[in-house]
This record gives sequence, structure tokens and C-alpha cells, in this order.
Amino acid sequence: MWILKLIDIIVPCYNEEEVLPLFIEETNKVIATIPEYDFRYIFVDDGSKDRTLEVMRELAAKFDNVKYISFSRNFGKESAMYAGLENSTGDYVIVMDADLQHPPAMFPKMIAGIEEGYDCCALYRAKQKGESKLRQLISKMFFSFQNKISDVKMPDGAVDYRIMTRQMVDSIVRLCEKQRFSKGLFCWVGYKTKWIEYQNVERTVGKTKWSFWGLFKYALDGITSFSVTPLRCIAVLGFVISALAFIWIIITLIQTLIMGIDVPGYVTTLCAVLFMGGIIEMSVGVLGEYIGRIYIEAKDRPIYIAAETNLDDENSESLQA
Repeated sequence: MWILKLIDIIVPCYNEEEVLPLFIEETNKVIATIPEYDFRYIFVDDGSKDRTLEVMRELAAKFDNVKYISFSRNFGKESAMYAGLENSTGDYVIVMDADLQHPPAMFPKMIAGIEEGYDCCALYRAKQKGESKLRQLISKMFFSFQNKISDVKMPDGAVDYRIMTRQMVDSIVRLCEKQRFSKGLFCWVGYKTKWIEYQNVERTVGKTKWSFWGLFKYALDGITSFSVTPLRCIAVLGFVISALAFIWIIITLIQTLIMGIDVPGYVTTLCAVLFMGGIIEMSVGVLGEYIGRIYIEAKDRPIYIAAETNLDDENSESLQA
């Protein structure tokens, strides 16, 4: 008897009650064209404040292949992705958003990439429709900066949307750090990855949950998680300032010996104090970012807490069988 390979579809959700029915409708249309595989949804409710959990329950009652996990509170998208990956058992695993900006129509190309022998088939955006020019510029600058200071390389516009083999998923789940930046973790574990360009589509229902400040903190997590370059820059800057200060002292001593005592200028002193004060504050801030992450990791709290799931029902059925 031929057993079809199982593909788990991990879908992090936060306040997605409007889009979930449309998402599963559009995704089921694509799945119907790929009969060579079994598909299972694992929706992860990231502490939504609307009816997202109720919609998940309704979908689970309607479709046998719909499973869900609901958090006790909002832990963030990164934790939601980790929860889905940790609870997946499929031969292959797809990670995607529920807002349909990750088009399900890409499934055949992604699966074809895996069948070619790749461990991962990931997507990157060709154009960022619906986003401001400023946001696109900042995104491009982030990827460029990240690639320069880190050994982890990602193409401009890389997204979380991808399919991975069981072996790669297991490797990612082993990385149980609390401050997660999955785009970097997917690249850090290695494995053969095929990158596919896709046209980003505008969100048709609901609105994005990402604020500018949220994206800034997310980018900061990416930089500090995979590079110590900022710390090295502080060390270099400190050395340069110390060297300049030493040269200034020598010049001042020579001037004093040759020309006598000179009254120092108020503006020069003020500028030097303010400059050094700014450098010190910036250095303490960068050190604080890294120390804060050490503090969070040292507490060893769980990445997420699940308040409800129907995956236990599936396990019970398996044991009875």
C-alpha cells in the first residue's frame, strides 16, 4: 500500500478572524491540484483578541486536516512559528502567513524544488506592493547591512514563506533560544536552499499587525542575534578616540612648553564633553542590548505556553488505532 507523504502547513495567526475562512478556501483549491501529497494545517493562535480561536475551532470541526494551537497570551510571531514547527510531524513543512500575501499558488513550485533534492525552498519578494517607499528603502538597507556584518546571508526581500524537509525542521527546533529571528535561523542551520522570486500581493482583508517600531525591534533582534560587529565597532571607536586624545595631550603639552599656558576655549571644551558623552551613552546602549538578551536567555523561560490545542485529540486517536 502506497502511503502519501504528509506536508504540514504552519500558519501563525494574530487577529485573523476575517481572513482565515478565505485563506483555507484559497489554499484548499491549490491542495486539490496536488493529490500526490497529504496536507495538514497547524494554525497557531498567538493570543488573538478577536474571534480567531473560535474560527479555528469551526474550521477544525469542518475539516479533519485542520489542527490548531492557542497560546495563553500573545508571545509573538516567532514563538508561533516555533510552536508549529515543534508540533509538526510531516515529511515536509510549509511556513506561511494567513493574510494571503504568501500566495498558496506557489506550492507546486516549492514542492518541485524539494523534489529536485533541496532541503529547503524559500521565497523572496520581487516587489513590495502596498508598502511605502520609505519602508521599502529601510528593508533594503537592513538586508544589505545584515549581510555585511554577519556570516548569515539572506537575499533582499527574503520572507519566512518556505518549505523544509523533516531533517531541517528538526535542526531548527533544536535551536530553543528565546530571542528568535527565524529568517536568520533558517539560513544558519545550513542545508541546500533554493530561492524563488515571487510577486508580493497586497492584503485583501484586514490590516497588517506590524508597526514601524515593531519592525525596528525585529530588525534589531536580527542584527544582535547573528553578529557581534556592533560590539567590535565600539572597541575600535574607543581605540580611535583614545589615540586622538593622546595626540591632543601631546600637542597641548608642546604648546604649553613653547608658548606658555593658554586659556582653553569654552566652545572646544563643551564640544569635547558632549561628543564623549554621546559616545559613552551610545556604547552603553549597545552593550545593554546584548546584556539584555543574555538576561532573557539566562532565565530560561518557555518560548510559549499553549492554553488549548486539538493536536492531543489526534494523538489519542493514533493510540487507539
